[in-house]
Amino acid sequence: MEITLNHYLAVAAVFFVIGLMGVIMRRNLLIIYMSLEMMLQAANLTFVAFSRFYSYPESPSRPYFNHIDGQVFVFFVITVAAAEVAVGLALIVALYRLKETTQVQNLTTLKF
Repeated sequence: MEITLNHYLAVAAVFFVIGLMGVIMRRNLLIIYMSLEMMLQAANLTFVAFSRFYSYPESPSRPYFNHIDGQVFVFFVITVAAAEVAVGLALIVALYRLKETTQVQNLTTLKF
């Protein structure tokens, strides 16, 4: 059985839906944050899959598979995600030190 673009997109959709359910249903900031990261990785998988299976029919001199456009884009997304993790975790730690909880319902106000 050959793995096609639809297989990659199905796996990415499952990851995205699992992440979305984690964001909607969970009440812990760390779980919500991990679910957001799962959604981001599902988008990255989609970029890589389209990059793998994309073809240029108007240009016969170029090869039809394995373009690196999606991989380069994913590299930049992962770089931005690393900065996001650093800032996000710092904010979560600061909120935990202030309120001594990571439950969302206890962090509804940011007043001191």
